[in-house]
Amino acid sequence: DPCRNFHCKRGKVCLADKQGKPSCICQDPAACPSTKDYERVCGTDNKTYDGTCQLFGTKCQLEGTKMGRQLHLDYMGACKHIPHCTDYEVDQFPLRMRDWLKNILMQYYERDQDTSRFLTEKQRNKVKKIYQNEKRLVAGEHPVELLLHDFEKNYHMYVYPVHWQFYQLDQHPVDRSLTHSELAPLRASLVPMEHCITRFFQECDGDQDKLITLKEWCHCFEIKE
Repeated sequence: DPCRNFHCKRGKVCLADKQGKPSCICQDPAACPSTKDYERVCGTDNKTYDGTCQLFGTKCQLEGTKMGRQLHLDYMGACKHIPHCTDYEVDQFPLRMRDWLKNILMQYYERDQDTSRFLTEKQRNKVKKIYQNEKRLVAGEHPVELLLHDFEKNYHMYVYPVHWQFYQLDQHPVDRSLTHSELAPLRASLVPMEHCITRFFQECDGDQDKLITLKEWCHCFEIKE
């Protein structure tokens, strides 16, 4: 099969011509495999798609048009009303996001003790120092005032989790900047729960070049240079 090891980007499928030469063509959205309700996704056009196959197939068919350039995965799940994010809420957002990232790393570290190996040895050594610190604020629904106080008192505990999340996302390619596609795995899963995340990332892109550099990312989370 000439298509076996022939890679096509999302929204395209491989098709071999009569001579057996493989090429990529747009996925027919109607030919996508059936999906469960929980696999539905919402596009930036505010339309619900039966899955990412249907969304990216549609985007491919619109290639070269303004609509095609603007269509992206917005978030996981069917489209719903997302409340407006106020200035006050977006100011609070880094506090809760930093705390959340720190606690994800704590969970990974605990699971790694059962040989799950979510983290590399270097990552485990960095997280271990935070995990064993008796002043660490444990996971919970903390008031904003406490999160702010803890960030000021225990600033060093929040630096690595912010850097770690950037590294996790910066993969295609690894170039110390995040594209819309690289941000999508984090953004798409959080939008239904964190309605400020879209505005937060838009404002992170200080120079509006559609890329969030490591410097811009850290500035957003109030990490010093």
